[in-house]
Amino acid sequence: MPISSETWTFFTNYAHVLLCVAEDPEARMRDIALRIGITERAVQRVIDDLANSGYLEVIREGRRNRYRLVPHRPLRHPLEEHCEIDVILEMVMRNRPQSSNRKQRADDARRRPSPRTLPAPEPQTKQS
Repeated sequence: MPISSETWTFFTNYAHVLLCVAEDPEARMRDIALRIGITERAVQRVIDDLANSGYLEVIREGRRNRYRLVPHRPLRHPLEEHCEIDVILEMVMRNRPQSSNRKQRADDARRRPSPRTLPAPEPQTKQS
């Protein structure tokens, strides 16, 4: 089955989470999930994996978490292990327009359709 051009991206959810955290270290999982188009539970799994692998530090501040990227960590696949995550993140974020605040970015994410959401099929009309 061919893959629709609207259902895939070059970066994984792991890279998307890292980009969100790099842009806003105080982002809530809910806001990250909305921006990426995945569930909060999926974001939680990604953050746990990144933290357990040493790419991200989770700092508890009261009832909230703050995230800190660990720079100079190599990418994991043998084809990319010569690159470090901070170089990739900087390259992607270099000319990226910045939203004015966290609430605005979350509101923008809610309005943006998820790339994984396919349009609903047209209703079939019964012809007589």
